[in-house]
Formats: sequence, structure tokens, C-alpha cells
Amino acid sequence: MSHLTYLEAAVSGLLQGVSELFPVSSLGHNVLLPALIGGSWARDLNVAHSQTYLAFIVGLHVATAIALFIYFWRDWLRIIGGFFSSVTRFRVETADQKLAWMIILATIPVGLAGIALDHAFKIFFGVPIRAAAFLAVNGVILIAGERFRRRSSMAADQEIAEERELVAAGGRRGGGSRHASGHQAARATELAEAQEADERLARHGYWQALIIGAAQILALLAGISRDGVAMVAGMMRGLSREDAARFAFLLATPVILAAGALKAKDLIHNGHGIYGPILLGSILSGVGAYVSVRFLVRYFRTRTLTPFGIYCLVVGLGSMVYLGLIK
Repeated sequence: MSHLTYLEAAVSGLLQGVSELFPVSSLGHNVLLPALIGGSWARDLNVAHSQTYLAFIVGLHVATAIALFIYFWRDWLRIIGGFFSSVTRFRVETADQKLAWMIILATIPVGLAGIALDHAFKIFFGVPIRAAAFLAVNGVILIAGERFRRRSSMAADQEIAEERELVAAGGRRGGGSRHASGHQAARATELAEAQEADERLARHGYWQALIIGAAQILALLAGISRDGVAMVAGMMRGLSREDAARFAFLLATPVILAAGALKAKDLIHNGHGIYGPILLGSILSGVGAYVSVRFLVRYFRTRTLTPFGIYCLVVGLGSMVYLGLIK
């Protein structure tokens, strides 16, 4: 019977938290790392067959979702408030109300597919060599997503950059408080920009949200990144890279939390004896997710998916060669 050591839990937890938000596929890495290390790691961290590891994964998912909610908690208060106000008033008028329904619609396709196909996909595609192949495919998707971006998406990037330059210039001339020095002013600027991003997202239609949400179904394949394909789909629908990333991160919170909640029974039934490693891994997963999303929100303002695409392509192809040689 497999178990879980504290070292395995720490490494896997941190890897989960970071790779869940970076567009490099957490499931793909969770399948590949044990196979590449081999030995007890390959036995204890087997996604397809180890029930204790499945229980561990549930804890990591919940911790990741909590970290995302903590980072975006002010935004979620607005969005949840928008949902309830739209229900009580029987109409959608504000950006927060529309964005709430966009997130709900975008979550439905992957939620239904996850319930119907998650187990089968995990068994069939949770094989290291296949995960490596799909990781390489993920790299191609990210690189192609940047190479063939729509002009409307690039124009949206330029528009946001120009607006910020104007605001910054106005702040310098007038000494505006929004750009005053200090952590509090910087946080206020960040919150204001987040609300502006949500208003831009709400200008897009429900159909676009549904398409972006449906793209996440591909992430049921070990090696394909949920955030990565959601971002590429968003840019293909005309979103700026920054807004596509924000929408992907907002979508990740309910999806990851729902996945953890649906499998909570695995944690209860199969987690006996490994609650210590689960707690350690979950804490590191949450910390990794929080630090990652904080970094990526800033990163995607000016930088591209291409480095992540190259990483996935190289690691995926390299893993295929290595795993093919050791068999």
C-alpha cells in the first residue's frame, strides 16, 4: 500500500500551487515528476492508481482555491454582490452583475465535462508518456496563441497601455493621490485597475465567455494548462493579454474549488494516516499559488506566453525521449 512522505508532500504541494497558475499544467507536472524521479515517488504519487495521492490532491486543490480567493477577495465581493443584486432585481445592468453571469456561464461546460469525464481522462491520460506529449502540445498552443493573436487583442493591449500612460502623466503633473508613494497608494491603484479590467471584460458578450470557459475542458488532459488555454481562447476572442489572464484566474477559483468539493469524500475516506503530509503540502500549495498569481497578474501586463510555451515544448519532448529510453 502506498503512503506519502513529508518530502514528497512538500515538493508536490509547492509544484501544484505554482504550476496551477502558471500556464504549464499542474496535472501534467504531477504525473511527470514522479515518473521522472522513479522509485517510491512513482508509486506514492501515482495519479491514476494511488488513492492516498488522490486524497492529497484534493487538499492541494482546496488550498489553491483559497489562495486565489484571498488574493482576489475584494473583487469576489463585488462580483458576488453583483450576482445577488441581479437576481433580486431580475436584470443585469452593472459590470459586476454581467461579469458574475459570464463567470457562471463559462464554468458550466468544464464543470459538466469534469463530472462526466474526469475519471476516464485521469486513467487513460494520466500516463507519464501521454502527459509528456500533451505538455508539448500545450507548448505549441501557447506559442501559436501569441503568434496568431487577433489584431483586436493587440489593439486592446495598446489601448490599456496608452490609458495608463495618460493617468501616470496626469498624476505626475497634478500630484494625484492614486499614484502617490507608499504601499497603500499602490494597492489602491491596483484595485482601481482591477475594477477597470472587470468593466472591460463586461463589455464582451456571454458567448465569448462561454467559448473561453469551454476551452478549459482541454485541461482535463494531463499536460494541457487550464489557464493557458483559457488565455489563448480569450485573446482569440479579442481580449487583451492582461484581461485574458485576469478572466482565466477568476475562472480558476470556482473550477478548482468545485473540483476539490466534489472529491472531498476521497480526502475523508483515503486520507487516514497522511493528514500531516496533506497539511504541509496544502500550506505550500496555497503559498505557491498566492505568490504565483501575484507575480503573473503583473507579468502579463507587458509580457507574453511564449517563454512558457517554449518551456512546455522542451520539457514535454525531453520527457518523452527520457521516458521512452528507460522503458
